[in-house]
Amino acid sequence: MEILRATETWQRAGAYYVRIQAMAKKHHITLRQEFDEHDGEGTRYIVITHEDFPVATARMYALDDRSVMIGRVVVLPEYRHQGLGTRAVAECEKWAGEEGYARCVVESRDNKVAFYEKQGYVLTGEEYVEGDTFRCIRMEKTL
Repeated sequence: MEILRATETWQRAGAYYVRIQAMAKKHHITLRQEFDEHDGEGTRYIVITHEDFPVATARMYALDDRSVMIGRVVVLPEYRHQGLGTRAVAECEKWAGEEGYARCVVESRDNKVAFYEKQGYVLTGEEYVEGDTFRCIRMEKTL
């Protein structure tokens, strides 16, 4: 497995591929819902590849000068339960720290809260519905 900080178009395409295959198709999420205003300039992507094929991803973008949002953490179904989601989040946190950010925020799906708690995130908000896709809750971690 190789972890890439996606800085080129072909690498970002890998992130989009994983999201389309593992989330949009599975959960019948339209491309308009999956790719929002945060998929643009300034957004950073992590792509994990296996034999040059994208199998996991995460994105992050600045919320303010001290905080980043980490989200769209997705692993292809056949690669789950191998720690790739954890590795993608850890790489986002490392990258954020290198860029001077002090806090990471996630809007966790309600059924993934334990995943983030294992990585040191704490609940900070009330449950809410994100668009018309998933029930989510805000969590944060100080770097």
